Amino acid sequence: MRIRLYHVLVNRQSGIRERYHRMHDGAVGARRIFSWVYLFWLNLCYYVFFCRFLGHTKGTVLYEEKRIPCVLSESEMACMRYENSLLRGDHIKFRKGNVFSDGLEQSYVNYLLQYDVVSFDLFDTLIFRPFSAPEDLFFLIGEKLDFLDFKRIRMEMEARARREKFQRDGSYEVTLSDIWHLMERETGIDAKIGERQECEMEKSLCYANPFMYKVFQELCKRGKMILVITDMYLPQAFLKTILTENGYEGVARIYVSNVYGKSKWNGSLYQRVLTDLQDELQRKVKLIHVGDHQHSDVKMAGKYKIKSLYYPNVDAEASLYRARDMSPIIGGAYRGIVSHYLYSGECCHSMEYEYGFIYGGLFVVGYCTFIHNYVRDNNIDKILFLSRDGDILRQVYAMLYPDEETKYVYWSRAAALKLTVDENRYDFFRRFLYHKVNQGQSIAETLRQMELGGLLSKLPMEETDVLTSENVEAVKKILLDNWLEVCAQYRGQSEAAAGYYAQALSECQKAVAVDIGWAGSGAMALRSLLKRWRIPCEFVGILAGTNSVNSAEPDTSEAQLQSGKLISYLFSQSLNRDVLKKHDPTADDNVYWELLLSSPTRQFLGFYPSARGIVLRFGKMPANPEGCREIQRGILDFAREYYKHFADYPYMFAINGRDACAPMLAACGQNRKYLKTIAEKFSLDISVSCGGESVDIII
Repeated sequence: MRIRLYHVLVNRQSGIRERYHRMHDGAVGARRIFSWVYLFWLNLCYYVFFCRFLGHTKGTVLYEEKRIPCVLSESEMACMRYENSLLRGDHIKFRKGNVFSDGLEQSYVNYLLQYDVVSFDLFDTLIFRPFSAPEDLFFLIGEKLDFLDFKRIRMEMEARARREKFQRDGSYEVTLSDIWHLMERETGIDAKIGERQECEMEKSLCYANPFMYKVFQELCKRGKMILVITDMYLPQAFLKTILTENGYEGVARIYVSNVYGKSKWNGSLYQRVLTDLQDELQRKVKLIHVGDHQHSDVKMAGKYKIKSLYYPNVDAEASLYRARDMSPIIGGAYRGIVSHYLYSGECCHSMEYEYGFIYGGLFVVGYCTFIHNYVRDNNIDKILFLSRDGDILRQVYAMLYPDEETKYVYWSRAAALKLTVDENRYDFFRRFLYHKVNQGQSIAETLRQMELGGLLSKLPMEETDVLTSENVEAVKKILLDNWLEVCAQYRGQSEAAAGYYAQALSECQKAVAVDIGWAGSGAMALRSLLKRWRIPCEFVGILAGTNSVNSAEPDTSEAQLQSGKLISYLFSQSLNRDVLKKHDPTADDNVYWELLLSSPTRQFLGFYPSARGIVLRFGKMPANPEGCREIQRGILDFAREYYKHFADYPYMFAINGRDACAPMLAACGQNRKYLKTIAEKFSLDISVSCGGESVDIII
C-alpha cells in the first residue's frame, strides 16, 4: 500500500518528485511532516487546479540563464559582503572610508581579538570539501564501493538513523557507526568497510579554508583560546585529525554533537559549552562564535547570549550565478571549486581573471583531457598547439600531462591563406578581398596587406580608390590574370614554412594540431601543406568546436569531421546538437570563446626566407595584453585547484563537452550582457591582416 501510494503521489510526475524530495530528503521533525503536506499540495495544484508546470523539473528548461554581475567581480562583491558582516556594533571602528585599511583577514582578526575565547564552526567555515554540496562526496564513495544509487541510499539511511535515534533517546544526533549499522542492515555493505571508506574519502578531500586558516593562525599567535563546535556524525577523534592535518593546531576543545547528544541546531550544545566555561565566564572572559549558518551559528548562539560573527556560506553566496544544468558529479565539483576559491574572502580578483577562472577553467581542463585521451588511444607521437589559441592550452596540458611531448607552433589564418594560395584560392579571395569590401579600406592598402603591392601598377583604377562591391571583381580579375606572379610572391614563404614544420615534425609519424575552431581551416591547411612539402606525417585536427548552424557556412567541415580528419570536443552536427544550435557567431559567441584562449603575444604574420635562417614575422600586440594575462592566470589557477583536489580521482577529469559549455551557456543571460561587458575590455580584431608594424625573429 505504501509503495503504491508513493508511486501515485510522487513518481507519476518528475517535477513533483523533484520538488518533494528537495523538501523531504534529510528532513526531521516538523519539517518532515511539512514535506508530506507539501506533497499533497503539489498533487492538488497539478491535478485539480491544472498547474501543469509543476510536472516538469527545473532541468527541463533547455538553457538556464544567469544574471551575472557586470560592475564588480564576484570576489569583490563577496569581500564587500564579508566586510558588511563586520559592520555591526562596535567593530565599525576598524573600517576607514569604504575599504578596510589592513585587509579583510586582518579586520576579522582585529574584531575577534576583542574576545578571549573564539569558537569556530567546522565544515564550510574552517574546512571545505571540493563540492558545492557535502553529500556529493557520497558519489565518490559509491564509486569506490561499486554500489549503485549510493548517494541517495546513504542520505536516506542517515535520515532514518536520526529518526530512530530520536524515537529511542529523544535526540537526532547520530554517529557514523549508527548510520553504517543501518546501511549494513539495509544494503549488505559491511559497516566497517563502509565507515573506513567514508573516513578515507573525507580525509583525502577535506582542505583548509584559506581565509579562515589565516585568521585562525593569527588568533593562535595572540594566545586566544580556540574552540570548535560542530553538528556532525563523524567521530570526534577523526575530526581532530582532519583539523590537525590541515594546519589547525592549537584547538583547546572540540564539541561534536554526536558525542554529547546535543546540537547547535536547537542550541543545547551551546549550553554545554557555557557549562564547561563557567569558571572562565565568571572571570568576565568574553566568548564569540564564528560560523556560516544563520540559524545554528548565529540565531541559536544569540539565544544563549553568545556573541556571533556570521561568515556567509560560500556555496550559498555563489549559487545564484553558477550553472546547474550539468552532470551531477562534475557540476558539484565545478561549483564547489569556484565558490570556495572566489568567495572565501581570501583575495579579490579582476573581472578578466574571473572570466578565465569561472568560464575557461573547466573548459580547458576538459579539453586537455579530451586531447590526452585521443592521443593515447590513437598512438599519436606529437601534439602541436597552434598559436595563439594554443598558448594557454599548452600551459595547462603540460601541467596535467608533463611527460607527453608537445610543441607550440606558429600558425595563423593569414599565413595559411598565403601558403595555400594555389590549393585554395577561393578562401584566399574570400578572406583577403570579399571580407574587406565596403569597409573604407583602399585598394592599395588591401593589396599591400596581401603583400602584393607590386601589382598596383596593373590596376585599371586609382589605387586610392576604396575597395567596394562594385570594383572587387575587377581587382580579383587583375590577380587572376597575374596568378603566376601572385604564387611566386609566396613561394619563398612556403619554403621557409616547410623547413619550420619539417623540424617540428621530425621523426614523427602521427601528429595532431590543436585549435579553437571553427571550420578547422588551420589544421586542414597544414594537412594539405604537409603533403606538398613531402613531410610523411599522418595529421589530424582537434577543435574545441565547429561551425554552428547559425553561421553562414554550417557544413564547411562536415566531410572532414565524418572521416575523422577533424574531431570536435564541445559540439558539432553529430555532438551536443543543442549547443550547436544555441551557439551563434552572429551574436559574437565565437568571439567570447576565442577571448578565453586569448594570448598576450603578438599576432603571427608568416614565415619568410633569410640567408641567416627562417624568419618568423609578428604583427601587433593585442589591445589589452594585461587583460589576456589575467584570463590566462584565472584558467591556470582553476586547473591547479582542480588537479590539487582530484589528482587521485582520474575519472573526475572526464569532463564532457556539454558540461564544459554549461558555464558559458549560463552567462548568455540578459542578452549576453556579461559577455559583452568582458569583450568591451578587449578590442578584438578578427579580420585577416598582414600589414602594419612587425617584429622579426630569426630561428
